[in-house]
Amino acid sequence: MNEAETPQSGALSPLLDRIKSPGDLKTFTIEELKRLAAEIRQSIIATAAVNGGHLAPHLGVVELTIALHYTLDTSRDQLVWDVGHQCYAHKMLTGRHEQLPTIRKKGGLSGYPKRSESPYDCFGVGHSSTSISAALGMAIARDLRGDDFRVAAVIGDGALTAGMAFEALAHAGHIGTDLLVVLNDNNMSISPNVGAVSSYLSRVISTGVYNRTREDLQSFVKRMLGSTLTGVAHRIEHSVKGFLTPGTLFEELGFRYIGPFDGHDLATMVECLNNLKKMSGPIFLHCVTQKGKGYSYAEEDPLTYHGVRAFDIATGKFAAVAKSTTPAKSFTDVFADALIEAAKEDPCIVGITAAMPTGTGLSKFQTQFPDRFFDVGICEQHAVTFAAGLATQGMRPVCAIYSTFLQRGYDQYIHDVCLQGLPVVFAIDRAGPVGEDSPTQQGAFDLSFLRIIPGITLLAPRDDLDLRAMLRWALKQSGPVAIRYARSAAPTIGPAGERDITRSETLREGADATLLALGPSVGACLEAASMLEAEGYAIGVVDARSVKPLDTALLDRLAGTPLVTVEENSIVGGFGSAVMEYYEGQGHADGLRIVRCGFPDAFIDHATREEQLQEIGLDVHSIARTLRDLLGRIGHAAAESHPNR
Repeated sequence: MNEAETPQSGALSPLLDRIKSPGDLKTFTIEELKRLAAEIRQSIIATAAVNGGHLAPHLGVVELTIALHYTLDTSRDQLVWDVGHQCYAHKMLTGRHEQLPTIRKKGGLSGYPKRSESPYDCFGVGHSSTSISAALGMAIARDLRGDDFRVAAVIGDGALTAGMAFEALAHAGHIGTDLLVVLNDNNMSISPNVGAVSSYLSRVISTGVYNRTREDLQSFVKRMLGSTLTGVAHRIEHSVKGFLTPGTLFEELGFRYIGPFDGHDLATMVECLNNLKKMSGPIFLHCVTQKGKGYSYAEEDPLTYHGVRAFDIATGKFAAVAKSTTPAKSFTDVFADALIEAAKEDPCIVGITAAMPTGTGLSKFQTQFPDRFFDVGICEQHAVTFAAGLATQGMRPVCAIYSTFLQRGYDQYIHDVCLQGLPVVFAIDRAGPVGEDSPTQQGAFDLSFLRIIPGITLLAPRDDLDLRAMLRWALKQSGPVAIRYARSAAPTIGPAGERDITRSETLREGADATLLALGPSVGACLEAASMLEAEGYAIGVVDARSVKPLDTALLDRLAGTPLVTVEENSIVGGFGSAVMEYYEGQGHADGLRIVRCGFPDAFIDHATREEQLQEIGLDVHSIARTLRDLLGRIGHAAAESHPNR
């Protein structure tokens, strides 16, 4: 980090204080914009050091963000961000820099663009690769209404690897309307930065000389040689430009390709963007940036500093994690270790991830079995069908995907895996509340959207032993199996003997009511039952384990008894719904005394995982309160039925 850029938390920055809206940037000189970029980085680093969250990608896009707001009129023009990992500078330039210390905290700023938060967040973002599609929709709406504002989409940080982005590019090129797509290329994934020559050529192209020459050449050939030869000249022009620049692919999709530029060169970026405003049609601007720019530790190791917990700015060292008296691995770590153990015994096991090798734990598997590890990029649809193809040839694919991202491969899950009954194991990480990220990241729906699929087995481990046993069992099955687990520690609950992980397990007997729980909720239910025992209640706790198929023998035994289902999933269509549907089908609907606990029919905002569990009623005290309320209603109803008792 440069000495002049050393972050100083606390006092607000002088130049940032002058910005109440992006329009205030118009009075700044280029030199002031450069100083502003340093101030923005100071604030981002200082905030991430306390709050955690994404860091390196935000630092890499500061100058580009300033240049876009400086050259566009974003009070009218629509600026669409992708992924959300690039938006901190944007938030600071749109009147929210004083609120930055609240980011990702309950009640504070979202870590992602959010339409309800600011009119400058014109499209909500969370999952990647949506920006070009959304921006094209805005551009077409503009044309249909006869408006004249500009639309720009900023895509990057791997988002261009997803097929949806190329679907949108192809459509935009076909339509031909005015649209600017800016690639924030922070790892040179498309082409290397070819330096001053490339910058010079791009500047020449953007000034309009190249474009006028191109149009004049086509017009001249058509007049002199006829329209049949115009296509020849067009192909020659593409061949010449393709030799000089790396944008042939985008040109073939119908875009005018400009770049690559140094995305940290503010003067050049401002000049280029001002020139591009004079051009019409779809334009693809390629900017090369450095992930983690301005903070040496993030520059040297952008992967580690992509997403961070609290850290010391001077040393770059992360804050120590509070140690429990009974330390436990995360479910993610337990899964990774169990998969490696299984793969040592079975050479047909392969691991698949969609751009999340570290987050899913598969980076450990990659180290052990590099030839059997596949990172397909941000392409969940491809990941699922790719796994299906492997399974047809006798391989045992394990596809590790976050719950929220599996939503993107849902059609492939149904059509390509389950319809054909293929033995693909899905390790569904981050199921349930995930903490400080936006509502787009919550794993609230997988039980609901998976359990309706015929032929699937759907399991939820309560602890480390269950997860290991479930994975071993799943790898021996002849059809699809999904195992969903939380972003949390994986404790050990109960003895370590043999477990029938396809059946429920009664962990505590109780005559007054039963808590029928899934996954990490089992631990909370055991605590709640102990809490109520001190109040004179006898509460049973059952680990349901399997959502599909249900343990119907257990449900038959519990029919008619007070029952509370507890799951880290939406109560709409989830495990509790499955239980009630079973009872209805068996003719036991009358007289049921069941309460379902889970995510409400609403999107849950960012907060810590503990705060979210409390908000949706899945913490220990909320579960105990739900039981008291249920037993109170039952007791009141019984007293009314037998007034002389």
